[in-house]
Amino acid sequence: LYLKQFLNNGIDTNRSSGTAPMERFSSIGEDYNSRWRANSSTEWLPIHENQTEDYDNGEDLEMVEEILGIVVPVLFSVIAVVGLIGNALVVVVVLCNRQMRSTTNILIINLAVADLLFIVFCVPFTAWDYTLTYWPFGDTWCRVVQYLVIVCACASIYTLVLMSVDRYLAVVHAVRSMSIRTQANAFRSIMLAWVVIFVACVPALFSHGVVFIDDLHSFCTFRVDEGYSLAAFHITFCMVGFVVPLALIFALYALMLKRLWLSVPPGGRVSAENTRAKRRVTRLVIVVVLVFAVCWCPVHVVLVLKSVDLYGRRMDAPRIVVQITSQVLAYTNSCVNPFLYAFLSESFRKGFRKVFFCKRKVVPRHPPRL
Repeated sequence: LYLKQFLNNGIDTNRSSGTAPMERFSSIGEDYNSRWRANSSTEWLPIHENQTEDYDNGEDLEMVEEILGIVVPVLFSVIAVVGLIGNALVVVVVLCNRQMRSTTNILIINLAVADLLFIVFCVPFTAWDYTLTYWPFGDTWCRVVQYLVIVCACASIYTLVLMSVDRYLAVVHAVRSMSIRTQANAFRSIMLAWVVIFVACVPALFSHGVVFIDDLHSFCTFRVDEGYSLAAFHITFCMVGFVVPLALIFALYALMLKRLWLSVPPGGRVSAENTRAKRRVTRLVIVVVLVFAVCWCPVHVVLVLKSVDLYGRRMDAPRIVVQITSQVLAYTNSCVNPFLYAFLSESFRKGFRKVFFCKRKVVPRHPPRL
């Protein structure tokens, strides 16, 4: 929801009983009105209100609206189902297998929980927002939902950072990190991360709210009308929620690869096991960095460009499709994480096979008496 609504800003929220809705909307001034239309993405209302002077080819846009109104909820439904099942299975597999409760798998559980919460608080409300033109849940729940979505998104991303730190310590400082990489420290790092994220995201509670166009049209969005800077918010979110975590992950894996590729065992020969380990880590690095970047980079680029008026004031069908695609990719990250961090692990594959295929053998406690 927040990714879509970050693309929408600039609606007047001063609802006086003596002023017509569209008169109130235009009373802010032509420049502010045009900024709203330039920054709207797929919010159907600005198009439906005959504000097509800032759009190219209204017939094409109407067709795009109708298609997206069907396709996007279907895509979100698939993401929700796959994400809920996949992340839930990750949690079940680890909790049901004591031998799998390592520091890495504890972090994987936290990642699965963060992704589950992201799906629960994001996908249903976004699907609602694409199919209907009003927000029926009230201003308080609007703020809470936006806050929790941002919290869960940051928790998911920074769990990946913690996992990278854990892998770095295990590979580069294997012996010295044994006293550090404990379950207790893993839980402490997870709790600290959640507390910091909860506190750091508090501004989202105040910068979001319900805005009204008329009695039939409202939505939950960023409140630029109350003096909050959309550009500052987007740039900060991009840096803290994408650039910094990605840089940390890249640096950690670069150091890890350097250690693996430059380390030579006694005798000067690289064993077959070392070669296989290098290949596995290289594959993991490629998957982690590329998928993370591919899923989140487009939406951050779109958000920043729109917030600084560089995306283009005239909205056409291709721009709208690009924005929707970037949002779907970001949501998909919560869906594919179980596959990336669980199915690539042999222990998780065995755990999933137990859940789906293993039949418990019934063994009598005492041998039968003849």
